Amino acid sequence: MFAVIKTGGKQYKVAANDVITIEKLALEAGQAVSFDQVLMVDGEVGAPTVAGASVAGEVVEQTRGPKVISFKKRRRQNSKRKRGHRQDLTVVRITEILLGGAKPTAKADAGEEKPKRAPRAKKAEGEAAEAAQA
Repeated sequence: MFAVIKTGGKQYKVAANDVITIEKLALEAGQAVSFDQVLMVDGEVGAPTVAGASVAGEVVEQTRGPKVISFKKRRRQNSKRKRGHRQDLTVVRITEILLGGAKPTAKADAGEEKPKRAPRAKKAEGEAAEAAQA
C-alpha cells in the first residue's frame, strides 16, 4: 500500500518502512510524527485530501543538505559575490498508513532497548588486590 502526502510544500509518494528526507520539522530524533494531508491512498484520490487518512512516521535524524554555492560575477566591473547555503532537513521513517481515522499503533521497538553494560569494578590497591589474586 502506498500514499501520497504533502508536507513542506512538496508531495512525496511513501509506503511503510520508507525513509524520506523532508523540510525541517521542529522535532527531536525518535519522536513520532503524523501527516494528515494525504492526497492519495492506493489509487483513491482525495478532493483535495482523503478523508480520515493519515500517515504515521518517526523522526530518524535532523540533518543538513548539500552546500549550494551562489556565485555572481559582473564582467569587467571587478565585482563578484559568493554565498553558500545549506538547507535544514529532517529524515523520517514511515511506520504505517492509516485509513478511516485509525490511531497509530504503539512502537514495536520501544521495548527492545540495548542492554547496558555493568560498570567495571575498580582495581583495589595494595593488600586487597593481592588477596583477590590468592
